[in-house]
Amino acid sequence: MGLCLIVLLACAGCVAEEEPIPVLPPSDVDQSTPSEEDRYAAMEMATLESYMQDAASYAAVAGKDDALAAFGDPLGEYTHDGWYIYAYDNECILLAHPYEPQSLGLDRSGWTDSRGLPVIRMGRDVALAGGGFITYLYPKPSEEGIDEAAYAIYEPKLGYVLPAGEGWWIGSGVALADLTPDGSYPGIVGDMISLVGDGAAYALAEGDEAALAEISDLDGRFVNANGHYLYAYRYDGTLIGHPYLPEKIGSNLYDREDIYGMRTIEALATTAGEGGGFVVFIWPNPDEGNREELKIGYVLPVNDEWWLGSGVYLSEVTGEYTPL
Repeated sequence: MGLCLIVLLACAGCVAEEEPIPVLPPSDVDQSTPSEEDRYAAMEMATLESYMQDAASYAAVAGKDDALAAFGDPLGEYTHDGWYIYAYDNECILLAHPYEPQSLGLDRSGWTDSRGLPVIRMGRDVALAGGGFITYLYPKPSEEGIDEAAYAIYEPKLGYVLPAGEGWWIGSGVALADLTPDGSYPGIVGDMISLVGDGAAYALAEGDEAALAEISDLDGRFVNANGHYLYAYRYDGTLIGHPYLPEKIGSNLYDREDIYGMRTIEALATTAGEGGGFVVFIWPNPDEGNREELKIGYVLPVNDEWWLGSGVYLSEVTGEYTPL
C-alpha cells in the first residue's frame, strides 16, 4: 500500500505556568509573513491529510475487513511513532483502534473529551459531510496504550476524519504541540496563550477594575492585531468583561449550550477554577456570519472571584473551514 512518508518529532510541548506571570507588551509583530514555525505546521497538517487520504484509499481497495484489521494492528503499517487510525460506524460503534481494543464494539456516541466536547458524534458528522479537520483534547499514546481516564494529561489535538466506505468512517490526529519543530504551539495559538497570560498578570498588577475596563476596551491592549481578545467571567458564569459584547456584560451565561449540548461557559469556568488550561468548544464566528465553528480556548484564573480567557478558531489554524 502506498503509505505516505510521515516526518514526526517526539516533543511534549506542554505550556508551563509559573508565578508570577510576566506582563507582556502588546504585540506589534508583523503577522503577514508566515514564520518558519507556521510553515512547518502547514507541512505537518498536509502530512496528516495525506496520511488520512492514503488510509481511505487503502480501505477502498482492500475492503472493510482487511482495512479494519490493518488499522487496528498496533504493529501494523498505519501505526507508528504515535500515529494511528481509528474507525467507527455511522452509529458511533468503535470498529478499530490499535490502542483501545477493550472498547471495540462499544457505542461511543456519548463519549466526550476531558471538558465535555462530544468528539465521536462530531467526528461522525464531519466525516459524513465529506471529511475535514477537527480539534479536541486527548492524551498521547504511551507504551502502555492510552489512558482516557487520565484527564490531567489531555492536550489539544488536531484531527482529521474521512468517510471510508458504506456506513463507516476513519480518523486520526496529531498533538498541536507536534505541529512545530520545537514542541511549542502554532504561532497564532501561542500568541493567544500569551494574551491570556498578559491579561492575568495585568489584573494582578493593576487591580480588577482597571483590568476589566481594559479588557472591554476595543482599542485597548487586549485586542491584538490578529483580532483576538480577552473575555472575563465570574465563576458563576456572569460575563463581566468583553470588548465586542458590551450589551451582554452582567448577563449570566453559565447554562448556555452549543449545538451538541455542551455547556461551554460551565466548562470554561470549571477549567479556570482548576488552575486554567485548554478547552475546545463550538462558538459562532462573527467574522463569518456567526457560523458555528470549533474553537481552541485557553483560560486562567485571576483570583477567587473571576477568570479570563481567549480563543482561536480552528479555521485560523488550518486555513480551512470545517462544516459542523
